[in-house]
Amino acid sequence: MPRITPNLWFDTQGEEAAELYVSVFPNSKITNVSRYNEAGPREAGMVLTVDFVLDGQPFTAINGGPQFTFDEATSFLISCADQEEVDHYWNALAEGGDPGSQQCGWLKDRFGLTWQIVPDELIALISDPDPERARRAMAEMMLMKKIDIAALRSAAQAS
Repeated sequence: MPRITPNLWFDTQGEEAAELYVSVFPNSKITNVSRYNEAGPREAGMVLTVDFVLDGQPFTAINGGPQFTFDEATSFLISCADQEEVDHYWNALAEGGDPGSQQCGWLKDRFGLTWQIVPDELIALISDPDPERARRAMAEMMLMKKIDIAALRSAAQAS
């Protein structure tokens, strides 16, 4: 079966973005950098594509120009085991970005790419078999930017 590789379109920041992402995720690396040549359409020597791997998942960043930008219709979900992981990914990806414009664990990084930073426990709390506990957890989550697992637990357990 063919492998699907997300291709992320940047203006000129593809290499910078790939460097950030491989620094944030474990088992990650840049595997190839190609450059424009004299045939263009951009300046010869400028980075064209950056192939990189984030914990086993291949990606390609392309410096295609300013014609296209990211929006929330495409996002990457990071499933986190605990609050420590949530904090790690949130802090690393929010730096220089726009975490305040999103809610429910979503943030835009400094390149405009949207990430969902979601603790595994969130799904269990908002899917609780007790509909009132699930409702309270969901209502609490809707008030959050970065997910706070302790606050979700507390809300779910409140009576």
